[in-house]
Amino acid sequence: MGALTRGRYICMTGLLLLVYCTVFVICKGAPGDPPPEAASVQGTLPHFIQEPEDAYIVKSNPIKLRCRALPALQIFFKCNGEWVHQNEHFSQEYKDLSTGLKVREVMINVSRQQVEDFHGPEDFWCLCVAWSHLGTSKSRKATVRIAYLRKNFEQDPQGKEVPINGMIVLHCRPPEGVPVAEVEWLKNQELLNPFTDDNIDTRADHNLIINEARLSDSGNYTCLASNVVAKRHSATAAVIVFVNGGWSLWTEWSACNVPCGRGVQKRSRTCTNPAPLNGGAFCEGMSVQKITCNALCPVNGGWDEWSEWTECSSQCRRQRGRDCSSPAPRHSGRMCDGNSEATENCTDGLCIQNQKLLHDVNPQSVDSSNDVALYSGLGAGIIAVVILVVAVMLYRKNHSEYGVDVIDPSALAGGFQSFNFKTTGQGNPLLLNSSIQPDLTVGRTYSTPLCFQDGTDKELFDPLPDIKIKVQSSFMVSLGLTERAAFNSKAPAETFPRDLSRDYCSTADKHKRGLLTLNGPISTGRKEVRTAGQYGHLGGRLVVPNTGVSLLVPHGAVAENTSMEMYMEINQGEASVQTDEDCEILLGPEVTYGPSDLDLYCPVAITIAHCAEVDGENWNIQLKRQTQDSKWEDVMSVEEESTSCYCQMDSKSCHLLLEQPGSYALVGEPLTQAAVKRLKVAVFGSMEMGSYIYSLRVYCVDDTPHAFQGVVVAEKNRGGQLLEEPKMLPFKANTFSLQVSIQDVPQFLWSIKPFTTCQEFSFPQVWRSNQQPLHCAFSLERYSPATAQLSCKISVRQVKGQEQILQVYTAVAETEKESVPFLLQQKDCTVTSETGPTAFKIPLSIRQKICATFDTAKAKGKDWQLLAQKLNLNRNLGYFAKQQSPSAVILSLWEARNQDTADLDSLASALEEIGKIHSKSSPKDHDESDSDFSHIEESSLCRTDRQTNHNAEDSLPEYVG
Repeated sequence: MGALTRGRYICMTGLLLLVYCTVFVICKGAPGDPPPEAASVQGTLPHFIQEPEDAYIVKSNPIKLRCRALPALQIFFKCNGEWVHQNEHFSQEYKDLSTGLKVREVMINVSRQQVEDFHGPEDFWCLCVAWSHLGTSKSRKATVRIAYLRKNFEQDPQGKEVPINGMIVLHCRPPEGVPVAEVEWLKNQELLNPFTDDNIDTRADHNLIINEARLSDSGNYTCLASNVVAKRHSATAAVIVFVNGGWSLWTEWSACNVPCGRGVQKRSRTCTNPAPLNGGAFCEGMSVQKITCNALCPVNGGWDEWSEWTECSSQCRRQRGRDCSSPAPRHSGRMCDGNSEATENCTDGLCIQNQKLLHDVNPQSVDSSNDVALYSGLGAGIIAVVILVVAVMLYRKNHSEYGVDVIDPSALAGGFQSFNFKTTGQGNPLLLNSSIQPDLTVGRTYSTPLCFQDGTDKELFDPLPDIKIKVQSSFMVSLGLTERAAFNSKAPAETFPRDLSRDYCSTADKHKRGLLTLNGPISTGRKEVRTAGQYGHLGGRLVVPNTGVSLLVPHGAVAENTSMEMYMEINQGEASVQTDEDCEILLGPEVTYGPSDLDLYCPVAITIAHCAEVDGENWNIQLKRQTQDSKWEDVMSVEEESTSCYCQMDSKSCHLLLEQPGSYALVGEPLTQAAVKRLKVAVFGSMEMGSYIYSLRVYCVDDTPHAFQGVVVAEKNRGGQLLEEPKMLPFKANTFSLQVSIQDVPQFLWSIKPFTTCQEFSFPQVWRSNQQPLHCAFSLERYSPATAQLSCKISVRQVKGQEQILQVYTAVAETEKESVPFLLQQKDCTVTSETGPTAFKIPLSIRQKICATFDTAKAKGKDWQLLAQKLNLNRNLGYFAKQQSPSAVILSLWEARNQDTADLDSLASALEEIGKIHSKSSPKDHDESDSDFSHIEESSLCRTDRQTNHNAEDSLPEYVG
């Protein structure tokens, strides 16, 4: 009833107003016509100049809704389908200056409580209704909502590392809110403006897109969401734009480092195009390249032969000439010294002057004097020839027991270059009735450790016999009177250059049995060297005995609860590595480890002994790997930076960190003639049963344990004994040959064939021996079976190089001697496989502490780099950087390098130095319990040190970072 009454009231009020307005218009308009504008306006419906707009209530502040219309007699608001009470309307009228018409404006307030109390299918809404004479008009609906913005973003942007010129996309989903939040991006708390930078786009689903990353785009990015209520900041996303290193152009090749002959040229490049920035990768490949060069040597000029004399001129002179063309000067060589022309008097002073002779000469007297001189010379020559023939016949008659009728003159040219004549030394104690008393206290000690795979090898190394007579002086054997030798002949190895092998083979075929021959590599007859072991998560060590080859499997390389069999083997046959140049050589044995499907979590460490005097200026050493098609490919140069493997060259061993199983070999190329290859020289001897012949065999082999083991096996089969400690001979790449000679043989006790005391190996034979021992033999015959001692010297020298002397003092009796070890046996030499903690020098607990300490990036640098520096492993750091635990790989390499030592001194010293460095740099943090560095206990390493080396007295200092 209330609503109906209210409606009737409004209708009645409207009718009264209409009647009133009509009467008013009639009364006012009667005198004249209304203006045309008023008539037109009165004939239209109300027109809204301003309609209500959508609004949001912020917190508890009410909002205002406005309407303006003309012509309008009245305007009312209707909200959610109900009329707003008249008392809640605020209305006013004013005249539009442009039209002269009255404009009615109405306003209402909407509170937060009204909106919250409304529960309808739609949002709270309001509209305006305007009346005129012709009817009503309605405005648009305006919604009123309560504004809010939640705190948490639906998706925060994430940090990225992007290469330069790459695309950066940062995603952002703002918090839920009414109205929907607008998104902006901040970089380092400054607003980004995508309209001023075409490289930035922020219009796609609130995401930030940087099309091409620049170094300047690195920074901290924040997503900013805002509406009428509040502003919200997302989590900060750090964007790093990194630059991978790039090589600069190669420099020009340097000049040849020698003025004449074979040398080396270098060129280099730097990782600065661009330089790595913001953690970008370092350049891969080598920064220095080397090639061999041949500098043209200056050729000095040489004179040709003189030309024939010219005819005697009227001035009693004749002339002759010569040219400087044998050879002509080249490459800045000097011109010939002397005159190119010569003149002399052609009448021996009997010059014609005024067409008359100054002296008369009798030609017959001159001819007779020349005949006398000629006949005298012929007579003297005939007499000399007769005397020489008689002497030779007498000599051959006295030495017919040698059984040699013809001495090949090639032995004179090929055996040695020069002869030394010395008289017999006085007072030699080996001579009868010597006045010098023998020294029976002579003793010899030997330091080189040898190790054998079974006990029978010890027979080779019986101690030097008790020498009853000591030689106090030496003498050279008179050439052709007292020397006698025989050499065993074998064909040169096929690994030598074909032209050289052919020459040496032809020379050897010409020599008769018992004369000087050239001996090549010998066949050791050894079986395949292979060893294997079973390894698990704790790792272990695999050793090939007596070869200098070992494999270290680090802790953690094999997955937990897993074990696998690994093996190592050494190629015993012909070297399969095919070198590209004649001077490239194998520096150690070819080593294979497997199986081929081996999959480990970290690299293994392989140690291979080599025979090079390591010098980057003189050697170019490459690591090669055999491919599946049995070809060899270059893996890396020992001086280059590589992330695929690591090579550490020590003085006698090479330590490799490898991740791919297979066959590997070290190949060296000499860059200069100063490059040195180490040779080991040794002399063995044995008495031929049932004869007076004693055989001395001299070996020249690469200075590696594996190569010398071949000599040991060969001599074991022959029943030989080592007569002198093996010695090292530096052999230079100067193309000069190697000479082996026997000296100071007692001439009244032993006989050796003349002209057979020296043997020569060509440079290619020695340089490219490929781990196969070269040897020569000297056969000496004693005059009497009572002779029981032999003393002599063996000289091994390189022409224009160094020399080693092997002094032989031995008993030659055929009776068997007690088998006493000649050299100390290497400890645990027969152990080929160790597993678990016993295989490592560093205890596992200490190793884990060191890794935990140094693998953590510190504010002052990555501490594993400092560890590598202190352990002298501060090259090729890029390889360690890519490892999951750089410190663990560094310690594995340290284990491989120090496997023959039993103490931890070098590691302890390195940790002590690092501790001092950090204590100086941060003294305040030294005593803090939460120091960044872990505490490595002194007692732990000291106990381990004492267990592994009873002679170690120094303990590891305490290390606190």
